[in-house]
Amino acid sequence: MPVIRVALDVPLYRQFDYLAEDATPGDVGRRVRAPFGRGTRIGVITAVLAADAEADIPLHKLKTAEILRDDVPPLPADWFRLAEFCSTYYQAPIGEVMLSALPVGLRRTDPPKARNIKAKTKAEALLPPPELTPGQAEAVAAVLASGLGAPDQAARFAPFLLYGITGSGKTEVYLRLVEAALATGRQALLLVPEINLTPQLEERVRRRFPGVGLVSLHSELTEAARTRHWKAAFKGEARIVLGTRLSVFTPLPDLGLIVVDEEHDASFKQQDGMRYSARDVAVFRAWERSIPIVLGSATPSLETWANATGEGIPRRYTLLTLADRANAAASLPPVRLVDTRREKLQDGLSGALLAALDARLERGEQSLVFLNRRGYAPVLACPACGWISRCQRCAANLVLHLADRRLRCHHCGFENGIPRACPSCGNQDIHPFGRGTQRLESTLQERFPSARILRVDRDSARSRKQWEALLEKIHGGEADILVGTQMLAKGHDFPRLTLVGVVGADAALFAADWRAPERLFSQLMQVGGRAGRAELPGEVLVQTEHPEHALYGALKAHDFAAFAASQLEERRSAGFPPYSYQAMLRAEAPEMADALTYLATAREAGVDCNGDGPVLLYDPVPMRMARLANLERGQLLVECTSRPALQAFLGAWRPALEAIKAPSRLRWHLEVDPLEF
Repeated sequence: MPVIRVALDVPLYRQFDYLAEDATPGDVGRRVRAPFGRGTRIGVITAVLAADAEADIPLHKLKTAEILRDDVPPLPADWFRLAEFCSTYYQAPIGEVMLSALPVGLRRTDPPKARNIKAKTKAEALLPPPELTPGQAEAVAAVLASGLGAPDQAARFAPFLLYGITGSGKTEVYLRLVEAALATGRQALLLVPEINLTPQLEERVRRRFPGVGLVSLHSELTEAARTRHWKAAFKGEARIVLGTRLSVFTPLPDLGLIVVDEEHDASFKQQDGMRYSARDVAVFRAWERSIPIVLGSATPSLETWANATGEGIPRRYTLLTLADRANAAASLPPVRLVDTRREKLQDGLSGALLAALDARLERGEQSLVFLNRRGYAPVLACPACGWISRCQRCAANLVLHLADRRLRCHHCGFENGIPRACPSCGNQDIHPFGRGTQRLESTLQERFPSARILRVDRDSARSRKQWEALLEKIHGGEADILVGTQMLAKGHDFPRLTLVGVVGADAALFAADWRAPERLFSQLMQVGGRAGRAELPGEVLVQTEHPEHALYGALKAHDFAAFAASQLEERRSAGFPPYSYQAMLRAEAPEMADALTYLATAREAGVDCNGDGPVLLYDPVPMRMARLANLERGQLLVECTSRPALQAFLGAWRPALEAIKAPSRLRWHLEVDPLEF
């Protein structure tokens, strides 16, 4: 009986051999149902061994696996190369990579019967597409020159950064490029960072291409629907695939274009399992398939910006710029800084902001007050003894959610009821400290009793259906003042929204995380860009105690390039990415001593692997949030100015890490290109 080699989703850096009846080389890429331990798992065939080949164990000891020859074709060679790249680069077991890239429905040992439903094609078509601005036309032409628009010409790998101010019409550029890809018989993959950006973009794409198979792939889909959509893409029935980060692994036989919208967004980074960056994987996939890729943003990540401008590193991307708003009647809103040191705030709101809100209400225009902190208040506190509502499982506070009378941890999910008195001293006069979106909503409702106030955050929009209902209210003119978090900061076009007020942004100016200024500037540029996107002029008011800060100066000038240049210079001086490459080893255990002991041993092993090499190994330290879900967490940073040298080191270090004896409840993982510190 033939022998097959199988990748299984287990935390082991090896594959497994099985007997399989009638296996042929054509079965490579098929799924199998294989016995493993006391159970059964789904795996992927990576090789069919010759009859005289030597298996890992004697043939008579091999178990038999069942090849699944269903309606899913064998996974193609380019998909294998993508999985192998991720396994090598992100130091993840190949089985974990391959199986996590498949829909849940194809990983089950007893999947439900699948219905053969083709991709949706029916939709109401739009008025002709708008005329392109000169900047849009230049951007489209530059990408088409890579071979995308020529049916008789092979495309080539060509990475572009489409840097366009908010409202400049980046989506229209994407649609023109998708149109070109479809016209030449190719498929297009559009990646977005979050689910809440998917519905409106999906509707716009569907109406633009009403006769074309379009599928979406994201976590809000049912298991069966996601499996159907994935199959439609794999079989070529879907010509446009729109999805979140996991969609980057979807096998597409005719892939000709990849677009990554809001490429700077941290949601493209997977934070558990295989910790990959979907944006970076997309760039590799475009290179491997020799096709163009467009990374779009109004506030590009500094790594991407450096790749496109050549600031201190070789220029790898072509920079395309949209400097004007697509609507000729619209302009970027002026930014006014409100110095809160000089006036007494009214429940956290300045007189200038209240007056601006009042003026919009009188004119029947919409306003948005931005506070990137949900809940009623960040903490409940006792003024008598100093007690505060801390999470029992994390090094974090329990956030007060007054609407459902709960104290809730936003990190581990632990929650409690609100105590009637201080648990420490019995004082009944306990108070909320600080402000969240719920408290801001309440404050504004008291100040403007006739206004229709709508709160938009993770609590009010837990599902796609709730999110779509909120968007319908906003577009239908059923809200006067929006109170929102970063959910409203990007990708939305509200024609009657003319005022954006920013509250509570200063904390990020002095955060210990060296990426915090980049994130803050991006948030403020994005949320400010919601104002004045149509004929009505917009305005942005930022409440701050530090109006002289350089970040706010760049914000007032709408000068991303100046901000990026200053930040990149700071990073170059400090040796931070993109001028170095990093990996983080993290360990968690019930006791911090165990985590740090493991990391110290790991560092010694790393020193041995490095020898006189260029990799710098830092000392183990507790993570910023040292305790999460009853586990103590530590980390060890490694850094190098050469990516190949770091990769070579990690490849030698990982087996040494596996060989370290550690307490049974200790868990560790290695993350390449970490975003969180």
